[in-house]
Amino acid sequence: MASERSETARSSPVATIKSALKWLYPGMRVKRWLLLVPVGLAIIVLGVGVFTNMRLFDYMQILNELARQAFLRFGIELYMPSVYVPFAIACVLIGLLLVFISIKQIVGSITSAVASVDKGRLADVVFQKRYLAQGYRLVTIGGGTGLSTLLRGLKSYTSNITAIVTVTDDGGSSGALTRQFGMLPPGDIRNCLVALADSETLMTELLQYRFNGSNPPSGVSLEGHSFGNLLLMAMTNVTGDFELAVKETSRVLAIRGSVLPSTTQSVSLLAEMETGELVEGETNILHHPSPIHNIYLNPPQVKPLQEAMEAIKAADAIILGPGSVYTSIVPNLLVEGIAEALHDARALKIYVCNVMTQPGETDGFTASDHVRALQRHAHTSIFDYVLMNNEEPSPELLERYRTTGAELVRADVDVVKSMGYHPIVANLISQTDVVRHSPDDLAAALMRLVFDRGGMRS
Repeated sequence: MASERSETARSSPVATIKSALKWLYPGMRVKRWLLLVPVGLAIIVLGVGVFTNMRLFDYMQILNELARQAFLRFGIELYMPSVYVPFAIACVLIGLLLVFISIKQIVGSITSAVASVDKGRLADVVFQKRYLAQGYRLVTIGGGTGLSTLLRGLKSYTSNITAIVTVTDDGGSSGALTRQFGMLPPGDIRNCLVALADSETLMTELLQYRFNGSNPPSGVSLEGHSFGNLLLMAMTNVTGDFELAVKETSRVLAIRGSVLPSTTQSVSLLAEMETGELVEGETNILHHPSPIHNIYLNPPQVKPLQEAMEAIKAADAIILGPGSVYTSIVPNLLVEGIAEALHDARALKIYVCNVMTQPGETDGFTASDHVRALQRHAHTSIFDYVLMNNEEPSPELLERYRTTGAELVRADVDVVKSMGYHPIVANLISQTDVVRHSPDDLAAALMRLVFDRGGMRS
């Protein structure tokens, strides 16, 4: 009740007037600019009045006479066209300039006080908030480096992005935090948050920073843990809920879109290998010498987030991958109801095939083999288009990958087409010291496809 009375008091007319008068307080840095607005408007009125032969001053004889006398002092007749036309234009331009400067300074003064936005980037921020908010509604599904690479490119086109991320990672920092604190693995979530963050400079370095020492007072080692993972762990403890922790962290980072775990239930991967052996845990599966035949979740029935299901239903386009087929994409499809929701969605549905094979997971796979693996686990049609890379990396890079057991994924277009899908090929790779998708080229190819084949739904 007390809070309601306080809210009512703040919204009363007297309170509103008192609040408005605070603009006139010393140190607000807006009074001079507020004053300059009517000055600019008065000059504009003067210019218009002169241009219309002082008709605006017909009922203001004093001002009319003062203006005439001022010009006569210099031997100039105000009513001569050669005099009043340029004078009127100059007055209008000067007035408009003063009004523009005043408004710009007022907005800059206010934004500098209420937000940590560089005034020089104010137009960029407004563009991001307003223009990108009208962009296509995109849903991305996957995990690992591939998904964060995709998000890094897509955020330049729209802020209506929902990333649905797998939560089965049991290696490294994520696995350690899961085992020690019982939380969902935060690593893939963290990478997606960083990729969608408004600024990826210092914030990226901070969240991706990995400790390489230990905490002397307690002796608890932080080595290998990233700050971003620890932040999500702390936020989970503060909020009491992993999903809420992700949302609050998203708000802190001002990300362009939203990141959702595919499920908030604790789950692990279970693989049936080609030998018939069952292996549990993502790390164990990837290090097993036998190829993967089928992937399952343990427990087998886990519920999806309702928010994720709603995003799939409302999407203009749904993008699966790029990413590890068995450990990044398939686990999302095994969550109860997600594959069926993808099948029923009216959106344009695209699978982005990997550029390179992954040792221990997709050895010798062509593009059509990736498609078959997804099709077999989804048990239904979940996409229509397959986007494949047809650019060749340098021979030196290919040879380096061959030594690790990886090779370029061959875009067998005819086979993919014979399977009933629409193959799309493009140059998509970024060649540095590794071969992976270029965020910009991949996003551009996808958005062309969405624009040409999909279109914004009404």
